[in-house]
Amino acid sequence: MKFLHTMLRVGDMQRSVDFYTRVLGMSVLRTHDVPEHKYSLTFLGFGRGNADGSGELELTYNYGVSSYEMGSAFGHLALGVPDAAAACERIRAAGGKVVREAGPVKGGTTVIAFVEDPDGYKIELIEREVGEG
Repeated sequence: MKFLHTMLRVGDMQRSVDFYTRVLGMSVLRTHDVPEHKYSLTFLGFGRGNADGSGELELTYNYGVSSYEMGSAFGHLALGVPDAAAACERIRAAGGKVVREAGPVKGGTTVIAFVEDPDGYKIELIEREVGEG
């Protein structure tokens, strides 16, 4: 088996694509609009996504739905970064929202931070060497 993607429902596709590309540095890999069923998909990733062996993020916009309940089961997405504090500064400077500054995880030494996308989804930034699992 291979992990392919995570899907998030978004209230405004362009706003979300702007955040994930401009603020987090992902690339749009492909899009698919299905007007007869009233939804649009955008797949994003780093590099070439699945083609590079990494997972992708699927954003789904259902026509006419501008917001969703977060629920209590979903936690967050996680991204590895070489320097969590620098990533927070770059994200903040690009208009992103930092909801937890870089610092050690409770009960440990790994440096983490959290940012939030325009729909309120939390994204954890985990400080680690590039290429580290």
